[in-house]
Amino acid sequence: MLNKTLVTKQTGPKGQRVNLLYVTEAVTGIKRELYLALLLDRKTASPMFIGSAEGGMGIEELAQKCPEKIKRMRINVQEGISHDNCVAFAKELGFSGRASENAAEQVKALYNVGKSKDCTQVEINPLVELENGDVMCIDAKLSFDDNAEFRQKDIFSLADDTQIDPKEVLAKKYDLNYIALDGNVGCLVNGAGLAMATMDLISMNGGRPANFLDVGGSATREQIVAAFQIITGDEKVKGILVNIFGGIMRCDIIAEGIVAASRELKGRNIPVVVRLSGSKEEEGKRILQESGLPLHPARNFEEAAKLACKLAAESA
Repeated sequence: MLNKTLVTKQTGPKGQRVNLLYVTEAVTGIKRELYLALLLDRKTASPMFIGSAEGGMGIEELAQKCPEKIKRMRINVQEGISHDNCVAFAKELGFSGRASENAAEQVKALYNVGKSKDCTQVEINPLVELENGDVMCIDAKLSFDDNAEFRQKDIFSLADDTQIDPKEVLAKKYDLNYIALDGNVGCLVNGAGLAMATMDLISMNGGRPANFLDVGGSATREQIVAAFQIITGDEKVKGILVNIFGGIMRCDIIAEGIVAASRELKGRNIPVVVRLSGSKEEEGKRILQESGLPLHPARNFEEAAKLACKLAAESA
């Protein structure tokens, strides 16, 4: 398995190269397999355990076809988790006798891990009951809150960048909010709301957004260059739309970054449409014009989206 490409539902069709293997002791005497997870429930703004006595590999299908077989236990963060509640939850999952006590201990331990390590999810699939009444977590998947990195440095230091999209690694390095999509028009925008509106207008004009990329309200020239590197690193991108509203952000700084990036990234010759509006707008437009680069200025939001979609389609 080492150095091979593994293709699963989680990796996507391209798969991921296996660089590390985790070898554990074989478990025998398994009586049954279950599913258990600690999640954050958005509706109640509290942690919640979900579990099923019919877990294993098909938990997603089970949740759709037989939702009544999914058991839940919500937790009051101020009161914490009690042993009695854990035992009751274990019994709902079909544990009895000694096994119910052991399962309750596992539930409490998982809650403490999730709380102490700032987890957004702790998934055990499968949780197994052994013939002798022991309960074990055979496989675990943990997700951590990125905002807690400052106090979970030991956890985040374990990250394997080879398993992460290089564009996401670069985005994190330069503090850019980036999400890859499957479209043909790259987006560079300041502000999440404007980014969402930009993506909508691209779709309305026949294009498909290739990404969500928010440079924030105080981006530097270096961040803009990095943003262009991220966008042009996606081979599906056939056109780029830069849509900037200069409130806190100054349009001249954006323009300097665009010019620098365009000069550094000559290889792909992707058409770039630029719409600048707001603080230092005229200075920004002058920088773009005097650069001599084949950039495409737009007077307003709608014109920019239409032109970006048109140029992307023509360069496909």
